[in-house]
Amino acid sequence: MNDNAWSRLLRAGLLTAVVDGLFACVQTVFYNSTVTRLWQGVAATLLGQASFQGGTRTALIGVLMHIGVAFGWSAVFVFGVMRVPAVRRILASRWGPLKVGAVYGPFIWMVMSLAVIPMLVHRPPTIALRWWIQLAGHVLFVGLPVAFGASTRRSWVW
Repeated sequence: MNDNAWSRLLRAGLLTAVVDGLFACVQTVFYNSTVTRLWQGVAATLLGQASFQGGTRTALIGVLMHIGVAFGWSAVFVFGVMRVPAVRRILASRWGPLKVGAVYGPFIWMVMSLAVIPMLVHRPPTIALRWWIQLAGHVLFVGLPVAFGASTRRSWVW
């Protein structure tokens, strides 16, 4: 399959936004919260604490921000990371998307949680159990969808 970079970006961005979004929503159940509050929390990184009083409107802003971030990291992968020959070789190998996702997903989480989000909310990260769950979850629910969606091959195991 000879996909162009834009179709791979679309596939990787959508797949990552949906898979990671579902992962986040399922976690909210275990944290005794609501899906609305989850997405308002995402919006709060830009809008501040007032986002928690914004109802559905700020929750939808959070969802749109999540989609934008998924597409942003997918674009970095498609137009940057995949230009590295070693990455393309690993991606084409048996279990390649999982191998690449096992590095790229946690990398994304560390950049976002240790640099981007603290810069936006003006406070240091809290590294507790939830942080580690997110780090591990980013392998399967972020790194793998990005790598698989960006790949030109359509098989999980090659």
